[in-house]
Amino acid sequence: MAPLGPFVFPIAIACSGGPDSLALTWLAHRWAGGRVMALIVDHGLRPESAAEAAGVAAQLAEHGIAARVLALSLPGGAGLQERARAARRAALLEACHAAGAVHLLLGHHARDQAETIAFRALRGSGARGLAGMAPLSVAAEALLLRPLLDVPQARLFATCAAAGLRPVTDPSNADPRFARARLRQVGGLEALLAAAPAFAARRAREEAAVLARAATCLRLLPEGCAFLDHAALGRDATARALLAALVRMVGGRPHAPSSNAVARLLAAGQGSLGGCVWRGGWLAREAAAQTIPARPGALWDGRFRLPRDPSLEDGQVAALGPAAAARMRARHRHLPSLALAALPVLRGGDAMLAKAAHLPYRETLCAGLSAARFTPLGGPLAG
Repeated sequence: MAPLGPFVFPIAIACSGGPDSLALTWLAHRWAGGRVMALIVDHGLRPESAAEAAGVAAQLAEHGIAARVLALSLPGGAGLQERARAARRAALLEACHAAGAVHLLLGHHARDQAETIAFRALRGSGARGLAGMAPLSVAAEALLLRPLLDVPQARLFATCAAAGLRPVTDPSNADPRFARARLRQVGGLEALLAAAPAFAARRAREEAAVLARAATCLRLLPEGCAFLDHAALGRDATARALLAALVRMVGGRPHAPSSNAVARLLAAGQGSLGGCVWRGGWLAREAAAQTIPARPGALWDGRFRLPRDPSLEDGQVAALGPAAAARMRARHRHLPSLALAALPVLRGGDAMLAKAAHLPYRETLCAGLSAARFTPLGGPLAG
């Protein structure tokens, strides 16, 4: 844990009840002197999952470890495992925010790291992907820490046995319908770990170069847009990496666009990519057609986290739109029209009920979305 600090307590731990997360929970509980909170996600994908989650919570309570079960309800259909992972991450981070926990521990171990590198290699990932999972990554709600990436899984089984812990086995982990489960049957993957440190060191150097370049050419606004100085940005590999990260952030996408697409955009000096428009130095999101119920804490358009205000539940959140943006443009010249039109507003029926995020403007006296925060889905610029 030492290289991942300093720490703020309590520390949250994602505990599925499997041997890896169960061992991590027990170890962290001892290390932190009990100042931890286990978060158990019940995906609801199997009839017995609720009872299993309750059993894990009860077992942890026997060891004096506080636990909370987070129940999800996911519909079946395509991409179930990927959707389950995304929903699990969102639920864990929301629980961290609610509890004031700024650190979330994840139980990924050496075998998981090897499988991740192999999976990315099969998908054609570059050097950054082949560095594997990072020990520390950043989300808006918490820092995600993986302290067990160099620990063999066998040691975690032994830890559970020594502590008298009874792990739960999820049969989907061995279901051959899922690609990662098939990969788990392959032997010798641990040899891939030998290359990961070199790729990780390279990723760290690239991220440092991106941040250094950003300091010379970038102005990133909390309204979810950015201004780039073309001359200071340059056209080298660092410029491409910075532009790719910005398109991911401003576009609210989970992943950056392809390197070839970014290279074409950089060479042109303007254009559209990943839901964004780059023009006159400004990179802004195109106004999305997405409208969602105004659930407290929801993420709209992959970019803005709504306030945790129960009074929002009566409306819907949509983009401000070009017409309203044109009316407001004279008072908000610090923003390009495109970025202004793409900001979220709260609507009730056909009437605008609230001001756009971050803007000192309201058409009625209703509470607004000025507390909405720009927290892009794919995370920060680097790290």
